[in-house]
Amino acid sequence: MASAETAAEHERILREIESTDTNCIGPTLRSVYDGQEHGLFMDKLEGRIRNHDREIEKMCNHHFQGFVDSITELLKVRGEAQKLKCQVTETNQKLQNDGKELLTSMDELRQCRLQQRNIATTIDKLTHCLPVLEMYSKLQEQMRAKRYYPALRTLEQLEESCLPQAGSYRFCGIMSENIPRLRTHIRDVSMSDLKDFLESIRKHSDKIGETAMKQAQVQIARDNAVTSQQRSMSGRRIRKEVERTGSNPFSEKDSGILDVEDEEKDEIPGAQDLVDFSPVYRCLHIYTVLHETLEGYRRYFNQIVGFFVVEDHILHTTQGLVNRAYVEELWELALSKTIAALRTHSSYCTDPDLILDLKNLIVLFADTLQGYGFPVNQLFDMLLEMRDQYGEVLLKKWNQSFRQILDQDNYSPIPVASPEEYQRIAGQFPFQDPELDKMPFPKKLPFSEFVPKVYSQLKEFIYACLKYSEDLHLSSTEIDDMIRKSTNLLLTRTLSHCLQYAIKKKNVGLAELVQIIINTTHLEQSCHYLEEFISNITNVPPDTINATKLYGTSTFKDARHAAEEEIYINLNQKIDQFLQLADYDWTAAQGGGQASDYLSDLIAFLCSTFTVFTHLPGNAIEHATLPGKVAQTACMSACKHLSTSLLQLLLEADVRQVSMGALQQFNVDVKECERFARAGPVPGFQGDTLLLAFIDLRQLLDLFTQWDWSTYLADYGRPTCKYLRVNPHTALALLEKISRSMKDTSRKNNMFAQFRKNERDKQKLIDTVVKQLRNLIATNQA
Repeated sequence: MASAETAAEHERILREIESTDTNCIGPTLRSVYDGQEHGLFMDKLEGRIRNHDREIEKMCNHHFQGFVDSITELLKVRGEAQKLKCQVTETNQKLQNDGKELLTSMDELRQCRLQQRNIATTIDKLTHCLPVLEMYSKLQEQMRAKRYYPALRTLEQLEESCLPQAGSYRFCGIMSENIPRLRTHIRDVSMSDLKDFLESIRKHSDKIGETAMKQAQVQIARDNAVTSQQRSMSGRRIRKEVERTGSNPFSEKDSGILDVEDEEKDEIPGAQDLVDFSPVYRCLHIYTVLHETLEGYRRYFNQIVGFFVVEDHILHTTQGLVNRAYVEELWELALSKTIAALRTHSSYCTDPDLILDLKNLIVLFADTLQGYGFPVNQLFDMLLEMRDQYGEVLLKKWNQSFRQILDQDNYSPIPVASPEEYQRIAGQFPFQDPELDKMPFPKKLPFSEFVPKVYSQLKEFIYACLKYSEDLHLSSTEIDDMIRKSTNLLLTRTLSHCLQYAIKKKNVGLAELVQIIINTTHLEQSCHYLEEFISNITNVPPDTINATKLYGTSTFKDARHAAEEEIYINLNQKIDQFLQLADYDWTAAQGGGQASDYLSDLIAFLCSTFTVFTHLPGNAIEHATLPGKVAQTACMSACKHLSTSLLQLLLEADVRQVSMGALQQFNVDVKECERFARAGPVPGFQGDTLLLAFIDLRQLLDLFTQWDWSTYLADYGRPTCKYLRVNPHTALALLEKISRSMKDTSRKNNMFAQFRKNERDKQKLIDTVVKQLRNLIATNQA
């Protein structure tokens, strides 16, 4: 019993030794030595070891041949690997050798391309620089030849066109610096020539006067001769003499006197012929071309003020030398001529700063003379007339500014990275959005750069208008009214035209048009801030009776409506471009199970496009109360246009035959359109409203695919007709195309097919329906 238990115990210990981790085998071995039969255990352990050795040997014998085969294969692989290594090394060497030549060629090619690029750049730069150099050389030749008037024209072309196109080169800067000096030189030279001319006239005035008096004497003698001749001859004789001789009918005794006078006239040139007036004309032309300067006006006013100050002093400090009536008459004459000269010269001025400086100078001139008791109301009336011209000049200047802002805008929301940048933009444009304020930085403003820039330009224009109104002795109400009217002109004419230009110009995408809608919405919201701005600088409340209101709201609404219309047109044009890719096989035996590629691409384009409209604003403006209004209109317009275009594609005159297989494929495409409409690409549509865009196509296709002519013909004209939207003309045109296709198919498949009963019956049915449709059309027309 003990030996059996001992054997069982030893067997258990052996199993534990075989299955237990070596780290935990210590307690197991200790239990062997705790007992008295460890010698017997060692015998069992030896036996177990021999058993395992035999199993190992059997396993090794079983796998030995495979192992040997593997080693043999491995040795073979080593030889092949060595050969492969040699081949790779050899190939690499050849590649390196061949690559050296290629690298050399590539390096030469790179150098050649670099030289070509440098040459092209040099040619491009020279192309811009050569006209400048040629123009400057031409200018130098004109200066040397003293052709100063053409030289001024050349200077103008050089400054306005050639130099800006050349670039920022040092020689261009030198030329730009020389241009004012050249103008001054031309002006001084022309004035010097004029002074020399006046000095010469002074020296030769006696000779000119003598010649003029001799000419007058000859003229008097000639007049006397003509008078006496008229007394002695009748009118008929005079006419005959004139016809016979072709000359003046003078008598023989008078002709000698005239001949002497004529000889003197031939010998003595005319008074004007003695003088070369070219310095006068040249100086006049040059001073006409050169721009007006404020210094010239200042000297002009100083002379007038100085003259009348002297007259006023003599009037008040002497008795009998001059009287008040004489001074007042003299002032009225001077005032009328001064106003006429100012109107003439100021009308050519195109610089608003110069007009403003001239206005300030005229105000000072008027106030000065008013202080001496001279009436100057006409001067202030003229300044009010100049205000309109100043406004027109400002509008032209701001038109360029607006065009530049709109052309340079990227039409993307403004990214704001920090609170400082946000405050900077808020300082330029009054924008408030509590939800946006809560968002962390960085974030984006909804409008693009042109919104704060345009708003800043509007304020600058108001400031410019205010500057002209100062010191004109106008009331606050008059100033406020003038500024508001000028601002309305800027909004309704200048800015409106610029916005229309930006909307209508080429290559304006849907994203840009949507951004323009967003921008004009925010500018429209800012109009009441402009009202407050004008009221603050004029101290006139905006709710004053008869106060002029700003028309900015209508301006921005019109621009937004134009952008919306352009979106609809743009979308339809894109749809037409996709439809041009449609390539239906109108004679196909059967249709495919999937929509056409062009239509799948079109649907994907529309889906991505309408996601853009989710950025439209929807607060504070009645027009944009519903954010999806523009998107809904655009989506409905696009679906209607797509449905109409597909129907036209099906009924196109060039498509003579339409098989039922082609009609099945067309039906699959229409189902894809309906799936798009049912998916709700734009939120806000009620029920299946968008599906109504395809209702005409759907009823037409259902009529043909279900071949439900009995229902159509029986219910036609009833309000509850299943195919109410199917026009009989459309149904007849499509049925005739299908009939032609069936006849052509039958003729191709079997020359005896017309004798087959099914084909004959189907053709008879079609013919019957065609007749009924024609009768239906004729009945409705009657």
